[in-house]
Amino acid sequence: MTAVLRDTRLAHRLVLPPGTHLEEGANVRRDARVPAQTITGAPQRGEARCATATALAALTTGLAAVREPRLVRERFEEQLRTLVNASSVAFRTDEEGPGEQGNVVRLDLPASRMAGRPQLEAVFEPTRRVDDRTRQMLAAAAVIAGLLVEIERAHGRWPLSAGRSTVDGAAPLIGSSQAIRLVRERIERIAPTDFTVLIEGESGTGKELVARQIHELSRRRKGPFVAVNCAAIVETLLEAELFGIEDRTATGVRGRRGKFEHAHQGTLFLDEVSDLSPAAQAKLLRAIQDLSIERVGGSGSRRVDTRIIVATNRPLLEMVEHGRFRLDLYYRLNGVDVQVPPLRRRREDILELTRYFLERHRTFRSLVLSVGATDALVAYDWPGNVRELERVVERAVALADSNSLELDDLPPAILGGFSEVILPSVRARDSMRAWGSRYARLMLERCRNNKRQTCRALGISYHTLQSYLRYHPDLPARVRAVGNQEGAGGLRQGRA
Repeated sequence: MTAVLRDTRLAHRLVLPPGTHLEEGANVRRDARVPAQTITGAPQRGEARCATATALAALTTGLAAVREPRLVRERFEEQLRTLVNASSVAFRTDEEGPGEQGNVVRLDLPASRMAGRPQLEAVFEPTRRVDDRTRQMLAAAAVIAGLLVEIERAHGRWPLSAGRSTVDGAAPLIGSSQAIRLVRERIERIAPTDFTVLIEGESGTGKELVARQIHELSRRRKGPFVAVNCAAIVETLLEAELFGIEDRTATGVRGRRGKFEHAHQGTLFLDEVSDLSPAAQAKLLRAIQDLSIERVGGSGSRRVDTRIIVATNRPLLEMVEHGRFRLDLYYRLNGVDVQVPPLRRRREDILELTRYFLERHRTFRSLVLSVGATDALVAYDWPGNVRELERVVERAVALADSNSLELDDLPPAILGGFSEVILPSVRARDSMRAWGSRYARLMLERCRNNKRQTCRALGISYHTLQSYLRYHPDLPARVRAVGNQEGAGGLRQGRA
């Protein structure tokens, strides 16, 4: 599918002037540092064009290893966003015309006529000036984007998959950290198989999103994706919910299919499987092992063609060791596993996710992150993970007083130490000396009033520490000055 992207000279052909050609033996390095001499006829003053061509060559080469059309497009959007330093880059099918509208640049894609108007849209920070080099790079990228649209269309995935999949307001697997890249690679390897998958991760990390992406990249993507929250099903109704119930089993009861049958030739996602009772675990083991179910009140089993994906926010192995989860069911589920990292272990993705959520609401209100809010978001541990971050952004979009997301627009729980120390200091316009004095006193307290140990921890001399301790930022300036003079006099007498 992406064989055409393996030709690293493609980007050069897209951006070089007419009449310019590549030498037959020319090759493009993947580190995006190709000298202009590798291109015949490239003028010395055309280094910008060569740089654009080289960057796009590196981009297309990186996409060549991805086999799924939708993942190719999403990887393309992510890499192009980094390349042009934009807030977001996305494919659209809007009817709006191309061109610049404020901080948004839209380019029509050179694709064949189809429903809607395929466009490449890049959104920049309001304070960012879009220069000619960035416009040239976007124009060249639009040609490759048109090729990707044609590939998706040939696979029957456009325009149905034009937008990123969102489930219950959850974000896609956004991020460029090593942890999230490993998750993406594991999804791509697992998806083509029919193996049972165990997804483990804290609440709010996006386990259902991972399951849906596995389904969308599998051969079962045209079949149903049925999600079941095991923790929300009443114990007495669990068997009927999963396996179905025969007609006339009891008075007034109508027969219906269970979740296993609904997911026939598709994927069944069992969330929070660790909350199942021992009896329910035994019934689930039988169904997963034989891939056959028996309806409540029925007399025979029914075969089902269903892929099983289960998720849990608690480590199943620990539950097995404590006797709260069946060992045989654990081995049945733990063939292929995916560990979804919590947000605090991929802090470099926090700002990228925040900008994504802000971009989702830009039609309602456009907000820009302030420096203080950025520091507070990165410093917070996010026990609720991505779900909590999304709700924080929604709160800010609804309640912010200006077009900038400031510290005051964040919930008190997010601020933590910021609300106790930083906000009062910012409002009072405290000096660096005042900050140093407070921090020195804090470290002295943690070192149990051992000044020499405090000096080693702060990396300062004993006299510098004394100077910080003599300064009292919370006292009036006149009292503070008298105290400093007395301290200085005492220090001179001590030296004498």
